[in-house]
Amino acid sequence: MKKRFFAAGLAMLAAIAAVAAGTANSAVASRSGDQLVGAGSTFVSPLVSQWVADYPSKTGVAVVYQPIGSGGGIQAITNKTVDFGASDAPLTTDQFSSCGDCVQVPWAIGATSVMYNLSGAPAHLKITGPVIAGIYLGTIKSWNDPAIAKLNPGANLPSTAITPVYRSDGSGTSYNFTDYLSKVSKAFKSKVGVSTQPPFPTGVGGKGSSGVAGVVSKTDGAIGYADVAFAIKNHLKFFFVKNSAGKFAGPGLRGIAAAASTIKKGDVPANNEMHIVDPSAKVPQAYPICTFTYVIVHKATSKAALLRKFIFYALTGGQAFSPKLLYGKIPVPVLVAAEKTLSKIHS
Repeated sequence: MKKRFFAAGLAMLAAIAAVAAGTANSAVASRSGDQLVGAGSTFVSPLVSQWVADYPSKTGVAVVYQPIGSGGGIQAITNKTVDFGASDAPLTTDQFSSCGDCVQVPWAIGATSVMYNLSGAPAHLKITGPVIAGIYLGTIKSWNDPAIAKLNPGANLPSTAITPVYRSDGSGTSYNFTDYLSKVSKAFKSKVGVSTQPPFPTGVGGKGSSGVAGVVSKTDGAIGYADVAFAIKNHLKFFFVKNSAGKFAGPGLRGIAAAASTIKKGDVPANNEMHIVDPSAKVPQAYPICTFTYVIVHKATSKAALLRKFIFYALTGGQAFSPKLLYGKIPVPVLVAAEKTLSKIHS
């Protein structure tokens, strides 16, 4: 299986190279070298797509981005086949070591929605973390299971079998999803744990967030996880999830902002890694499955000036595109830390 993922990654990287080569002579670029090539997270790709479209007209710099998944993005920046990688999962100690002089900068924040496709079911059914864990562990198998019915009195839930859908590729969204489930379910933590490629014991895989959304949309009884933008784009219903305060929250702007508000001055560590799943009951509006997503770059790079300017744009002016796509805006303490990290990038 690892060989298959590796081969797919090589194919994707070849596609990136081809796109980059085609862009090099674009009239958008004002002089030789005025382009940046990136790859990675599909979770953040709707937002990055807006930046890619907007940025050249402001700066004359073309940006190419391929949403190949967080795992692919980390591998690409490690191998220096792109100028920047993007991942919703923070780098591990081993990945930092392999990447050499890489730094990670949080540049967006979003919510992982739990989508579903069930004929006749209302929108925004209610669910809890332990129930989601039970579904992905294979212990909750049908939609009329008492654990689901109890949370949704009055809803007509059929005996349709539940088909869990997961990411088949290395994914920061899987990391965020399993980070949450491992925090709220001891059984899930023990049997699956936190991972970009978790060993789910049941279900069907889909490549990328669009792949997961596609499988869910075609399968009656399916549930899956992806950035809420993909759920909306594919006209999929999604759950309201019970948070630490006992409230059922949706993956909207208010829920994301509440989760992000838990990051205070002094909370951002030197490596910028942050976890905001299942936040404190002190923020009753918080959606419990939120995550920061990171851009990863080498500190020493010939594209230092271009990268600093583009990432600063993403952190500031580029955030204007966030609300319409249901991404939250970067909190001030995180922005301050990100700017400090940017200052380390040099030629």
